[in-house]
Amino acid sequence: MLLEYLGEIPDHRRGQGRRYDLAGVLMATILALLSGAYSYRSIHTFMQTHWERLQELLGLSWRCAPSYTRVRSIIQGTRQAALEGAFRKYSAVLALGVPEGCQFLACDGKALRGSFDHMEDKRAAQILSVFATGSQLILAHREIADKTNEIPAFQALVAELGLSGKLFTLDAMHAQKKRCKP
Repeated sequence: MLLEYLGEIPDHRRGQGRRYDLAGVLMATILALLSGAYSYRSIHTFMQTHWERLQELLGLSWRCAPSYTRVRSIIQGTRQAALEGAFRKYSAVLALGVPEGCQFLACDGKALRGSFDHMEDKRAAQILSVFATGSQLILAHREIADKTNEIPAFQALVAELGLSGKLFTLDAMHAQKKRCKP
């Protein structure tokens, strides 16, 4: 379960007075976001509304749901790289559970809407995603550097996730003679 991988994230808070475990707060926050929460207050409202189910599902021993300010301080202090690493480990485990004949992966790069800046002459940020079609799961994403295209980002993701030997669907950009092996 994702909760186990979230439990591997190092907690940035001091041990003294720590009422809410990091993994529980992160998992409850993820569930709230998936349910349409868009702010710290709505995350807190989700936790209060579904308190009994969250305690049972996540095995929480808290007396009450954390306040929205507590949720904000916990989330803001969590290292982004550690959270990304936990998601990637979990995705890799899910990808291994796909039957051998169904391990097709779709890769595509997209420009993030509204990320360009005409005043600073900055082009739109681009991201490459790897999608496992059998499990309908986005395994990973990587930002594409400004002075390059999605080919190096794709190669790095394949190596990082250990996805060699899988069948990929890619844009025509990847069909270059130097990249294709006979």
